[in-house]
Amino acid sequence: MNNTFGNILKITIFGASHAEEVGVIIEGVPAGIKLDESLFTTDLDRRRPKLKGETPRREDDAPHIEGIDANGCTCGEPIRISFKNKNIRSYDYDHLRRQPRPSHADLVQLRKYGDNYDISGGGIASGRMTVALVAAGVVAKQILDGVTFNTQLVEVGGVSDKRQFDDIIKAAAAEGNSVGGVVECTISGIKEPLGEPFFDSVESVMAHLLFSIPAVKGVEFGDGFAGARKRGSARNDAIVDASGATLSNNEGGINGGIANGNDIVVRVAIKPTPSISIVQHTYDFKHGFSPLLIGGRHDSCIARRAQVVVEAMAAVALADLKLQL
Repeated sequence: MNNTFGNILKITIFGASHAEEVGVIIEGVPAGIKLDESLFTTDLDRRRPKLKGETPRREDDAPHIEGIDANGCTCGEPIRISFKNKNIRSYDYDHLRRQPRPSHADLVQLRKYGDNYDISGGGIASGRMTVALVAAGVVAKQILDGVTFNTQLVEVGGVSDKRQFDDIIKAAAAEGNSVGGVVECTISGIKEPLGEPFFDSVESVMAHLLFSIPAVKGVEFGDGFAGARKRGSARNDAIVDASGATLSNNEGGINGGIANGNDIVVRVAIKPTPSISIVQHTYDFKHGFSPLLIGGRHDSCIARRAQVVVEAMAAVALADLKLQL
């Protein structure tokens, strides 16, 4: 199982939804960066469930940091950040070995890793693992000193009016259903020409990490798919001065795979949570095509809590590219 990504800044996630702990090992962090628990508080809280329609599973999410010196600074050693899993209910998932959830990873994980693989809580494919991704993002942001992130939910259930988002999510929760959403992340302050053409382009590295987030099914930069419906004369970003500033930003801050100094804009499509409380009909290895009622604790719109995860993975991608300059 390959759970490592990166060239210089390497992250390796470990654990599973109902394992004793989950976390991340981060290699390649420059020495002298101050890391303490308070640095992680804001982003971990953004991920934490607290609103109507979000999972009732509550974890402390207190980071245990190893690999720093007596002053709390990085020293060139690998950093290990772990989080204890305390609020687990594995019995909710026993029947899913026989009758896997539609659109979830239960069946493919059992086929790939064997019958003894623990799919409780979704195993390693669970949204629980994103706490490790958020922690990695916090460290990456320290490497990207001076870079700012503005991340927001711009669509829920096909609706782009933010005033309706809460009501849409609450309605889905009341039905025992779920809705998807779109997260947009705007990154300002990247002045270096990060990225390479082709395989290490900003888009390819960032998209690789963004698609590692559970439930992500689409990624676009700048005007994305909408740009394919325009003419070049209407879409081209005119350069207005020697700094490379442009009248528009349809390229999303990237030309030829290289950051051009404008804001990097990326949008991420997140599917509806597969685990819903409505009875579904799907294959049962003992009884054939049968009704399925899913237990457990799940989000009605995981996109809302995924905003900070999208931001974290964008930060890791950019920090790794920065360290390659």
